[in-house]
Amino acid sequence: MTVSDFRRSASEFWREFRKVRSGVFGLIFLAIFICILIFEPVIVPYPEANEKWRDITYWQDLPSSAPPSWINLFTSKKRAVSESIEEYAFSETLAGAMRIQEYVFEYDYSASVAPSDVVFHASGVGKPTVVISIQRPDGLSIDLYRKQLEMSPTQDARVSIDRSAQAASMNFGKKYSPSEGVQLQTIKTTDVIFSEAKQGIFRSPSPLAGIYKLKVTLLLQRAEENIENAFVTIAGRVHGILGTDNSKRDIWSGVIAGVKWAMLIGLLTALVSVSIGVIYGVISAYVGGWKDSLMQRIFEIFISVPMLPVLIVMSAVFKPNIWVMIGIMCIFYWVGPVKTVRSMGLQIKEETYIEASRALGASNTRIIFKHMVPLLIPYAFASMALNVPGAIVVEATLSLLGLGDPNIVTWGQILQDAHNGGAMLSGMWWWVVPPGMAIAFMGMTFAFVGFAMDKILNPKLKTR
Repeated sequence: MTVSDFRRSASEFWREFRKVRSGVFGLIFLAIFICILIFEPVIVPYPEANEKWRDITYWQDLPSSAPPSWINLFTSKKRAVSESIEEYAFSETLAGAMRIQEYVFEYDYSASVAPSDVVFHASGVGKPTVVISIQRPDGLSIDLYRKQLEMSPTQDARVSIDRSAQAASMNFGKKYSPSEGVQLQTIKTTDVIFSEAKQGIFRSPSPLAGIYKLKVTLLLQRAEENIENAFVTIAGRVHGILGTDNSKRDIWSGVIAGVKWAMLIGLLTALVSVSIGVIYGVISAYVGGWKDSLMQRIFEIFISVPMLPVLIVMSAVFKPNIWVMIGIMCIFYWVGPVKTVRSMGLQIKEETYIEASRALGASNTRIIFKHMVPLLIPYAFASMALNVPGAIVVEATLSLLGLGDPNIVTWGQILQDAHNGGAMLSGMWWWVVPPGMAIAFMGMTFAFVGFAMDKILNPKLKTR
């Protein structure tokens, strides 16, 4: 086929494809998924999500079980949004051999629900004594934290106010609401800090909006001690585009990271299995006789074995691995196109040019791969597109059962974590709906494209 013939065929195919609306919608969604793959480092706020999805320390500054930030648009009771404060007022004084560094961070609090945590970060070398206090908009000040920390090039300083200042917030609240019998472990530190100083500060806190000044004082006793990269993280009650799970992981990052694995699983499984199935079907049709009968009996054995139970057993016996999973799916998926390809092959092998090739001494291999298989490539592409959704759903099913590869992030694993974490019982719909919708949209994308290609190409193949 010349370049001009290829262009003419492609142009004719596109004219027919555009008439199938479902196929056009499928192409649009496919283009969106491809753009997500290309621009993943830009649109994902946590680019190391795939490698550190199960690393708790990577997500420790985020709020736990926080809904998406956009829900504030639909409620009158606004929740504090997660943010990072990197600007501060800095001063340093000397007291003999001691250096006293002071960082003052300002936080504009205007929500109705206080943030879940305030975390101070710094890097450097030394063992400074860290003193943290906060000045409220009403003029009151609370001493939150005082402790010596050890810092090194491999260990930064991290101070979580929610965990370390419970006693300080309890003492502050009892000055204004002594009659409330509360226990230390039941106090939410930030609820007290960001509430009006009055009766009911523990049971029914009223938000105190305004500018809060977080003052961090570092006492450095040695000249070689050095502190840098200081900043404060506010862990809100809402976070990001799709919220967080109960392990503080950003669900948006997980869903986006899962796109490439869904595409890899679906496309690779479809490519390998359909290629094997097409070649197998053509060979079976061409050789005929007892060889054809034997190949069809082998085909019937494979098609009669249920794939999912075998996958479950194999994943349970061997260490779950994405490549093993793809390999097993290919072993069972190749039978899909065999019957259709064989019937087409029986027609093609009776064509005049096939008989002429055989008369001219062409080998069976040349006839099969040079003259027969190329005619079935359009059908193969349609079959591949239709096989992709099934492979994605099978992987999601295995992951939902806890038999997926733990070293990657897939939508099925996110759903499995949501199931284990009781997401639906807790009302955490944002942990379940996004990965479920992603699976549905990915499957719909390839199903639409596959149906459109099948509708266009199959009638042509049948008339050969």
